[in-house]
Amino acid sequence: MQPSGPSTLEKIERIGKFAPDVRRVDVDYGLHQTRRAGDSRTCEILVHLKHHLVKGTASAVEHAMALDLALEKVEHQMRRLHERRVKRGNRARGTGVRADAGNGSVADEADDLAAVLTGDEHGTDAGPIIVKTKQFAVKPMTAEEAALQMELLGHDFFLFRNVE
Repeated sequence: MQPSGPSTLEKIERIGKFAPDVRRVDVDYGLHQTRRAGDSRTCEILVHLKHHLVKGTASAVEHAMALDLALEKVEHQMRRLHERRVKRGNRARGTGVRADAGNGSVADEADDLAAVLTGDEHGTDAGPIIVKTKQFAVKPMTAEEAALQMELLGHDFFLFRNVE
């Protein structure tokens, strides 16, 4: 028996119509034990674009339904991003700016922050313990671009290096 609807791959390929610079699309399925069976299956879609990340997450009774809901969210965000890009006219970005162009490197700043958070600035170990750390290159961008990234990812904060 043939499935009547479009395949998962066909559904995900629809994302490409909003942006020609889609690098990669990650789809993660999950099963979470909840009190309600209606939201035990989850789907998270992460779209990697040239200068942006777009994320959509949804829960449903079945993985296929969760995929459809997450795709709706991603498509909505991709439409908004496309409209903003067209509105701005894709103006040229500055060149020759490096992420580590400041006084210290990103790794040095991360080590200093870790020392402050753990209370280990002066060699004492009486503070909280860091459970997870992340290291990444901080991309120079304008405050407007950073706000857009934060909104697209659904985060409460976003770390960036100001171009200005």
